[in-house]
Amino acid sequence: MQNFDIQEIIKSAKNLFKKNESVIGLDIGSSVIKVVQVRKEQGRAVLETYGELALGPYGGFDVGRATNLPADKIVEAIKDLFREANVTSRIGSVSLPLSSALLTMIELPAVDDEKLAQMIPVEARKYIPVPITEVALDWIVIPKTAEEEAAMTGDPKKDRIQVMIVAIHNQVLNKYEDIVKKIGLTEGTTFEIEVYSSIRATIGRDLSPMMFIDMGAGITKLALVEQGIIKNAHIISRGSQEITIALSRALNISIAKAEKMKRDIGLLGKDEEGKKASEIIESTVSYIFTEANRVLLGYQNKNNKTVSRVVLTGGGVLLKGLSEHAKKWMEAEVVFGDSFSKIETPAFLQAVLTDAGPEFSVSIGLALKRLQELP
Repeated sequence: MQNFDIQEIIKSAKNLFKKNESVIGLDIGSSVIKVVQVRKEQGRAVLETYGELALGPYGGFDVGRATNLPADKIVEAIKDLFREANVTSRIGSVSLPLSSALLTMIELPAVDDEKLAQMIPVEARKYIPVPITEVALDWIVIPKTAEEEAAMTGDPKKDRIQVMIVAIHNQVLNKYEDIVKKIGLTEGTTFEIEVYSSIRATIGRDLSPMMFIDMGAGITKLALVEQGIIKNAHIISRGSQEITIALSRALNISIAKAEKMKRDIGLLGKDEEGKKASEIIESTVSYIFTEANRVLLGYQNKNNKTVSRVVLTGGGVLLKGLSEHAKKWMEAEVVFGDSFSKIETPAFLQAVLTDAGPEFSVSIGLALKRLQELP
């Protein structure tokens, strides 16, 4: 007869009905912080709560302005956001700004992993403008296509591999680690450069070359992606706050009024004032997309490949009429990143969340990353 341990049976039953562990994705932007909290249920990520909070007022600025707040002010804002959004989990992943990172592609001999680990720090010194001891260094070996694999000779002197080097200054990491500690996240908190999180949340099964355009308040980030892997990253030093400032100066109105006009009218102004505002907005936006198209065409020409799709993410792309105008500037299909489609959401919120998808792509990508890391 089989022996049954009643304590083990009770323990198993408790585990069976235990609520799945929740995780958060925390996107610390220059003008807004965003958070999502999700749990895994039957193999799917399920949304529990989400929220965002403008950082401008914490630095004495208007809503929508990019900031460079000290760690204690960011901590204060995050705690307020967690309270307002009813965030309960302390397990999560946090974004690191692309503007504080160095991403560069290098070519090396096709040697084994041990030799590669010795070569990369030496090679990285050529590209990193500070002592190598002052940065955290990581790298990703870019997988070869089937055609490239077939062309390999087996001779490391002839065969080459592409490696993406990623470097973050230790001061930046220390600042974010201090923030994480003060807001009470667990020791297992992970960090990721924002562009990687955004791509995770928005890319589908399409592995063809595509460009991601993430328009923030202060800057616009570009990433060229193939096979789901970043091949090139670029920063344009203009963002959505440039539109607000341009409106304020041209129309002689306050920043707060200009921000409201930007959101209410966008590129779809109809009356005289609205049309003038739209013309001002278009002049700023056209610079961003003209520069993005230049990067796209340069990548295509260099690699002899066609970029089939442009994915728009970030709060700045929610500007009214932007999608239609973007199609005039970009020589590719233009779509919005629908990051909430990656997770289960309440039916009554689906329309709202679809519209907000581009804005929450980083935080959702971070949460999905952390879910995958759970034991």
